[in-house]
Amino acid sequence: MGLSTISLAACDAAKAPAPSPPIEDEAGATGSDAPPAEDDASASPDNAQPESGVTDGAPDLTPAPLAGEAERGERGARNVLLSFIRALELKEFDQAYDLLRQDARRGMTKAQFAAQFDGFGQITVASPKGMIEGAAGTIYYTAPVTITGSNGQELDGEIVLSRVNDVPGASEEQLRWRVRSIDLPE
Repeated sequence: MGLSTISLAACDAAKAPAPSPPIEDEAGATGSDAPPAEDDASASPDNAQPESGVTDGAPDLTPAPLAGEAERGERGARNVLLSFIRALELKEFDQAYDLLRQDARRGMTKAQFAAQFDGFGQITVASPKGMIEGAAGTIYYTAPVTITGSNGQELDGEIVLSRVNDVPGASEEQLRWRVRSIDLPE
């Protein structure tokens, strides 16, 4: 099953026991540049995906909150983006799905989201530095993205994250960066 366009959504912070530290990033960084996971999730057959044996919730890839302007700006967006990328690379699809905005999840279960990566083999994701812009009370961060499978499949497109721009009455969830959409034409 190929990936064409996925509209993505929000994180259930109540499920995450403790956030992981922010992933440092430089322009052109990939999720693979993040520190290696402490334990190999592929060794757990209990929650196995047919191909990978992952999605067991370890390691916890919840982005750590940042302070002040760092959280509200590009650094906060990259922090969430790199957690999303790392979750895809480690085949922690439930954690990646939890970083999607609610609207983006509409009509797509966690299982359907994960199934879109069946057959990829080992996944590598690259997302060089993007662009931040604001519009009508919402801030958007847009970056190019390339998802490559060890099977030779490669998808190039664009990923967009968003957050509400500190408007009165905004919920905590609206004030968090989350993946709003990912467009990967086949």
